[in-house]
Amino acid sequence: MPSEAGLSVRLATPQDAEALAGLYLRAREAAVPAIPPSVHPPGDVRRWMRSRTESPDSELWLAEEVDEVVGLLLLEESWVHSLYVAPGRTREGIGTVLLDLAKSLRPGGLGLWVFVSNTDARRFYERHGFVEVGRTDGTANEEGAPDIEMAWPGPVPAGS
Repeated sequence: MPSEAGLSVRLATPQDAEALAGLYLRAREAAVPAIPPSVHPPGDVRRWMRSRTESPDSELWLAEEVDEVVGLLLLEESWVHSLYVAPGRTREGIGTVLLDLAKSLRPGGLGLWVFVSNTDARRFYERHGFVEVGRTDGTANEEGAPDIEMAWPGPVPAGS
């Protein structure tokens, strides 16, 4: 799998669930207020993460360096459900490696949701070719926060 300067990426196993849940919880907490706090208690996140490692309907990938999990990518069908990088490790290319993997696995296209307030993530996805295709007021998501649907590749303009 992709490797960049000591970074390795592989499919997660149930044995990775605890480390991935820890990364997810730390990353979510560190990202507040750019994203709303998680609405799920840690125990629920741990159970959910384990279920994702065992589900035939999802692919959970992890990025690691010397046995330390530094990133996670959860794909469900053609959706990037989650992409998180360890706090303090952003802007090192880890997210790019994971997103490039997602694109290689889903060459027909990807969708994702990002909070309106998460301007860094929005810029990251835009740099990688994602375009905004819709917005909501947040009433349909668990956090109740406005969000943006993005797609890669973006829609083809009429007449092209």
